[in-house]
Amino acid sequence: MTLVLTAHQPLYIPWLGFFQKVSMSDVFCLWDDVQFSPNDYIQRNRIKSPNGPLLLTIPILTKDHREKTIKDMRIDDTKNWQRIHWNSLKVSYENKAPYFESYNNFFREVYEKQWEYLADLDEYILKYLLKELGISVTFIKASEIKFDGKKSERVLDMCIKLGADIYIFGETGEEYADKTSFQQSEVKLYFQKYKHPIYPQLYGNFESHLSVLDLLFCFGEKSYDILTRKNPTKEELLKKFTL
Repeated sequence: MTLVLTAHQPLYIPWLGFFQKVSMSDVFCLWDDVQFSPNDYIQRNRIKSPNGPLLLTIPILTKDHREKTIKDMRIDDTKNWQRIHWNSLKVSYENKAPYFESYNNFFREVYEKQWEYLADLDEYILKYLLKELGISVTFIKASEIKFDGKKSERVLDMCIKLGADIYIFGETGEEYADKTSFQQSEVKLYFQKYKHPIYPQLYGNFESHLSVLDLLFCFGEKSYDILTRKNPTKEELLKKFTL
């Protein structure tokens, strides 16, 4: 049986393209043991507010962050970020987006809870979103498995140790993937080129590359079909490599 693998760093309420990539895979590896990069989408993302795109950012204790991995990064609990994020979601979507109430209880609970580690929060929300979107995938964390090397070498080591036949890179993967090494190890590569759908949104002109919450609150159970529209399915991916 052909095994399709992909991986990504933890992300806060990720965008649509992330979920489409995961939907084509059998196994998803959360790269939580790589160096933390400040001001990345690990700790922030955009929603659509009445005044346009709004960036929600989780404050982080950044002391010595260059020596720390993502899983070691602590949230700055002196900032009242939970209230800001939850109120922003309510102002933007409550009584306006048809499906906001369907997810209201989960996100209220998320923002009422005190979180110590950023990666724990990202993982908790991600697993919920995968379930709500109907994306079934084996979920593992890099911190629980020892992968060796850096960048392309580390990805290949992961593929070998997990027995992957096909690895899905994001679009920027072509900039650093050592294709020859993968070919020698008989691991096929696919570079995602996500076609972002246009769907009816609140508040005027369409804005792309928002958090998946914008789509989910507006379209609920229809969200998966919308975010994967005009993009390859896992079956189509497998067919591409078996012809």
